[in-house]
Amino acid sequence: MQLTNYTEYALRVLLFLGTLEEGEKTNIKEISRTFSISENHLSKIVYDLGKLGLIETIRGRNGGIRLAKKPEDIRIGAVVRQTEENLSLVECFAAHGNDCVITPVCQLKHILHEALQAFLQTLDNYTLADLLQNKQTLKTFFNFPRL
Repeated sequence: MQLTNYTEYALRVLLFLGTLEEGEKTNIKEISRTFSISENHLSKIVYDLGKLGLIETIRGRNGGIRLAKKPEDIRIGAVVRQTEENLSLVECFAAHGNDCVITPVCQLKHILHEALQAFLQTLDNYTLADLLQNKQTLKTFFNFPRL
C-alpha cells in the first residue's frame, strides 16, 4: 500500500498546524517553504482539509490557517480514507470490475481486502496528537522562529 503525495502532504499540513500554539495561525506560503511543496498544490489541499472540517481558514488582514479540531480528535485513518481517492490494492477491487477470469473464485482478493482493513484499522488507532508527542522537536525541524 502506497499513499498518494496528496495524502502525505495533507498529513504534513496537519502536523505543521499541530505544532502551532493555541490561537496561532500560519499561511500556505510558510508551509510551502517548510516542505518545499508548491503553493498551488498546497492551496487545493488546504481547501479540501477545510471542507472536511479539519482546518479553518480565516480571511483578511489577520487571517491564516489553523486546526479546526483538537489533535486528539483527528484520527489518522479517517484522514487517509478522506484524502485517498482510490484504496484499491489490486484491479479487482475497483468498482468498474476487471477482465480477470478468476475473479469470481479468487481468494487473493479477500486476503488483500482483509490486509487493507487491518492497515486502516492500525491507522485508526492513532490521532494527530500521537504524531505530535515530539512537538518541540518538530518545531525545530520546521524552523519556527517562535520557539
